[in-house]
Amino acid sequence: MARDPRDEARRRLTMLVEDPIAHWAPAYRLEQDAALLGRLLMAAANHQQSGGQATDVTSDDVGAALSLFEDMRHQLDRLETQVVIEARRRDMDWRQIAQHQGLNSSQAASQRYQRLMTRLEEIRQGVR
Repeated sequence: MARDPRDEARRRLTMLVEDPIAHWAPAYRLEQDAALLGRLLMAAANHQQSGGQATDVTSDDVGAALSLFEDMRHQLDRLETQVVIEARRRDMDWRQIAQHQGLNSSQAASQRYQRLMTRLEEIRQGVR
């Protein structure tokens, strides 16, 4: 059976450094927020499956979870931008970058990068 390319990517990246997340704050915060969202969803599912016996998830809990997404998107945009910059620094062309991003053309990859850079600059300036 063929391996999922994303699983292969995760395996390769896991082997780079023993604990890469622990020393890099943006990725660590993103990982922690994603884990919190997973805990919320598990608690909600457990409450439904147990017939109300497990801890109830309140509307305030769901609201708190929703408030995490904007920062998570910002962190993902920063990470993606930094990885694209690293790809270019390593002489990857836009066609190669597009292929890894699941995009159809080098132009699409370049435009995506430009949109990310614009969005991040707007956030930095307080426009967004």
